[in-house]
Amino acid sequence: MWSVFLLIFLSLCAGVGAWLFFLWAVKSGQYDDPEGPKYRMLDDEDETGEK
Repeated sequence: MWSVFLLIFLSLCAGVGAWLFFLWAVKSGQYDDPEGPKYRMLDDEDETGEK
């Protein structure tokens, strides 16, 4: 019976670890838009302020 409790505890620890890893990935920008930079480089806006 103690092995069932051990497996439940280990699975909960693995789930919490995966959730924390996911939160870290979101906060560090891993899920930002990958398509954006290739379209931004085609933008003709002058960002230096000179005309």
